[in-house]
Amino acid sequence: MLKRSQASIAVIADAHFHDLEGDFDFPGMSIDGQRMMVRSWAETRQSTRVFNESAKALSVALDEVRDRGIRHVVLLGDYTDDGQRQTTASLRRILDRHANAYGTAFYALPGNHDIFGPTGRHHTKEFLDQDGASVWVTSDPASTAAGAIVTPRMYCEGYPTGLGPMAACGYFRKPEYLHWETPFGLSDDIESRRYEVVSPDGSNRYSLMDASYLVEPEPGIWLLMIDANVFEPRDGTFVGGEEAAFVDSTAAGWNAMLRLKPFIVSWITDVCARAEALGKTVLAFSHYPALDPFDGATGAERVLFGETNIARRTPRQAVTDALLGAGLTVHFSGHLHVEGVTRRTRGERQLTNVAVPSLVAYPPAFKIIQPVNGGIVVDTVELSAKTVDPRLAQAYRRETERLGETDDAAFNAEDYGAFLRAHKLALVRHRYFPKEWPQDVVSRVSGATLSGICAELLDADVVVQALHALAKKSGFSAEQVAACRMIDVIADWYCLRQAGHLALPAISPERLRLYRALSERFGREPDEGWDRSVAGFLSIFLGAFAAFLDRAEVGARQIEITLQREAKEVV
Repeated sequence: MLKRSQASIAVIADAHFHDLEGDFDFPGMSIDGQRMMVRSWAETRQSTRVFNESAKALSVALDEVRDRGIRHVVLLGDYTDDGQRQTTASLRRILDRHANAYGTAFYALPGNHDIFGPTGRHHTKEFLDQDGASVWVTSDPASTAAGAIVTPRMYCEGYPTGLGPMAACGYFRKPEYLHWETPFGLSDDIESRRYEVVSPDGSNRYSLMDASYLVEPEPGIWLLMIDANVFEPRDGTFVGGEEAAFVDSTAAGWNAMLRLKPFIVSWITDVCARAEALGKTVLAFSHYPALDPFDGATGAERVLFGETNIARRTPRQAVTDALLGAGLTVHFSGHLHVEGVTRRTRGERQLTNVAVPSLVAYPPAFKIIQPVNGGIVVDTVELSAKTVDPRLAQAYRRETERLGETDDAAFNAEDYGAFLRAHKLALVRHRYFPKEWPQDVVSRVSGATLSGICAELLDADVVVQALHALAKKSGFSAEQVAACRMIDVIADWYCLRQAGHLALPAISPERLRLYRALSERFGREPDEGWDRSVAGFLSIFLGAFAAFLDRAEVGARQIEITLQREAKEVV
């Protein structure tokens, strides 16, 4: 019999579970005698998350939870691929099996991929058939995609219907809870949990459900589960509840919460005051970050790339002020698939945001919270060393062969971490370069080595000297420095930005020293602005390595958070 750690809580963010063996009214692909619903590599390499690997990643994470004797699991939003009916139902069956076999209790929060607005939305995805050809599978009967398969199983539900399959995961009261409430009181009735929203011009008005709740699963532990999924009505006239009537919640988060759900901040204030009076430990969760999870290290991104997803999703100072004023001390977030700990202080109050990585993006990991006297200890559980499903490489090879492409390095990855690092390299080529980078810069760097980049930044007569200086600082030879592919440097830039200290073991010490040296030799601060030249772009880009390395080097796999006043890191 497993030894239970009753007070420990696992936090799994952005599992993005795709039902690889589900029924989407499509034959799919058979590999080694097993029928599989494989999403295409062509779509995967343009997405910030992987799809087909999610089922095994979630299974491995739940097995880790079981083996560690942890009973309580928070699902920190985006627990489904995109809220498809088939996927959500299958996820519920997986969670039920763990609950029945091991006594695991799940507490879920909706992410922007799980539920949309009051009535939901259609989804269309690219799957592979037996021969590796792409087939569009959609819930939209009006789809114009050639040969598309239409099935209601692909539809993403809205509030409150989309909560139904996950109802047992904290969204509604259960007899075993020591305490349970919502921002509106003790009732879990749907109609009692509504709030009003209206478009700026007043023409579009809705009564929406909020799925926030407070639960006490163990004596003295309060899980403050905040639904930060915000749907703002657009100006104009629309069919009731249709997708076009709302601003997508993806970039809204806490910035929009202050405008459209101010009652949540009042509720947090009340909960924190009651908790202090009753001696309860409050652990707050929402899908969206409450503080900048990069802690200011991405300043170069806005200057070079404009309003990227990262820039749009960064919480503003008003959010910090509101949550510090409410008395909140610790908050766990997902959404950006990033590892990071950010702290802000005002007087004797401190707020800590712990950003939890995704299971399906680099770095693959989840967190474990252990309450201790006066605070908590947060550990990181990495999944990088886990194996990948060999059947998927077969599927991807069928696809690339049919397309006349060469196999991606990801198909030969020895473990999951290596696969996701290779996926990051593919993202640079197929998403970041075409969608975010200036094309004149892409044309100069995509096939370049560091020798060529030095020639771009320096006068010809000092390039050799610079390469030798970089070699001396890094431990590489000058020839090795010169031959470094810029595409690999860029991929490591994104890995360090996303993974922080978790990226360090996967990058050689020589490369880390090289990146520091590149930043010192060529980098400059983003606040000086970009003059639109290739050399200016590269200087700001390489300068960002310093911020990423600084952030990574102060990170720790375990952190100790004192909930009264301050936090300190321990190795």
